[in-house]
Amino acid sequence: MSTPPGNGNKNSNKNRATAEAILPLVGGAANITGVTHCMTRLRLTLVDRTLVQDDELRALPAVLGVVEDDTYQIVLGPGTVARVTPEFESLVEQERAETPKTAPETAPRTAEQLASQGAALKAARKQKNATPFKLFLRRIANIFVPLIPALIGCGIIAGLNGLLINLGWLPGITPALAAMASGFMALIAVFVGLNTAKEFGGTPILGGAVAAIIVFPGVANITAFGQKLSPGQGGVLGALGAAVLATYIEKWCRKWVPEAIDVLVTPTITVLLTGLVTIFGLMYVAGEVSTGIGTGANWLLDHTGAFAGLVLGGLFLPLVMLGLHQALIPIHTTLIEQQGYTVLLPILAMAGAGQVGAAIAVYLRLRHNRSIRNTIKSALPAGFLGVGEPLIYGVSLPLGRPFITACVGGAAGGAFVGFFSMIGDKVGSTAIGPSGWALFPLLDGNHGLGTTVAIYGAGLLTGYLAGFLATYFFGFSPQMLTDLNADAPDAPDARTPAPEPDPEPANA
Repeated sequence: MSTPPGNGNKNSNKNRATAEAILPLVGGAANITGVTHCMTRLRLTLVDRTLVQDDELRALPAVLGVVEDDTYQIVLGPGTVARVTPEFESLVEQERAETPKTAPETAPRTAEQLASQGAALKAARKQKNATPFKLFLRRIANIFVPLIPALIGCGIIAGLNGLLINLGWLPGITPALAAMASGFMALIAVFVGLNTAKEFGGTPILGGAVAAIIVFPGVANITAFGQKLSPGQGGVLGALGAAVLATYIEKWCRKWVPEAIDVLVTPTITVLLTGLVTIFGLMYVAGEVSTGIGTGANWLLDHTGAFAGLVLGGLFLPLVMLGLHQALIPIHTTLIEQQGYTVLLPILAMAGAGQVGAAIAVYLRLRHNRSIRNTIKSALPAGFLGVGEPLIYGVSLPLGRPFITACVGGAAGGAFVGFFSMIGDKVGSTAIGPSGWALFPLLDGNHGLGTTVAIYGAGLLTGYLAGFLATYFFGFSPQMLTDLNADAPDAPDARTPAPEPDPEPANA
């Protein structure tokens, strides 16, 4: 269908208007030192957090919620954030060019008060989120999250190609589609190496160079630990380890190699030493670990599928709150690299289904609370598509008990999908990131596409229903219903996130 004349300009103007509305509410360009985005969030590094006007920001129609972590994160939703971010960056640069020496305006207060507030905020946030383990998980996420768009695109092309092959259509096109879908996965280790070196402070191209050893066909002629190596052995885990090692070797070289010969010696030593360790150590060790991950995931679902699904689906929302779900990203990627799909993601996606069911129950139970009901109406479409932050931070988590009953819905949906995996019908995803209805184009499994789609769809319905029933009947105490079931000024604002949750740094 052709695009109506002027529609592109209309969308561009809308995105520009959103960026223009956000910028002054976060303190202007002078208060911003960094702008990035993930799948759903505009992430800002701020000079002074106290300059942000939170309530006004949450009230913007395009803003689905805000989350605080090491960056200030504004939830705009998939698609929208990728269009608003360039407009926002353009406005920041424009404002800086016009007023390069103008400091951000502050509310009337003394310098001592401002310094005290800023120090308190910084200390509290640092104490809560800067644990070594969480910092490590953030680094892992920073390595793998940038790969998600390619995983999604290639995954959808792979699904389309499989459908065409099954139907016997366009036989002259399917080999080209197979190349498009498989090319990225064949070299994913190289991209992991690049991102890892960048994240750990090394030279990205050197990280990519040592990771490329893993996928080079010539390694098949090398014997290590009494067996021939195979191209790709060790996969993304081997690439990650090789790039980290290369970074530390590179930094060590920079300390003692004279500047005059640094450009010759440092890269050579980095690639040589890391390459030897990779070929005669990391590829074998990482290969064994990767194989163990695949074997373990399959064994878990083959033998304890319903129970495993119940636990994974029920605990995923709390894992997201704590930021611990990032540890699963390399596991998903390893499974996709090994088997073509990850069997864990569809089960974890059931947590979002429980959240949607719980939100619908809240909507019906709080018939007179227009504030919460309006938030649910605006957030539900995104929730069905797998974007759960608006419902989590805006509805269930602040209310308390509905968050627990949403987890019950996720557990029921996870147990449903896990049960079918246990009886031999595996449901997987060819990419990570999307969930909810958005995961349908990425589904794959060990049986036909129709069976896979039917199981996943029925799992979503189970999660919706269980989350709804658990919340409707057990999500509120009588006192909560009395206090909340009115459109009073002091009713909890459904747009306000729970105090100090540990957010999801990369929307899944």
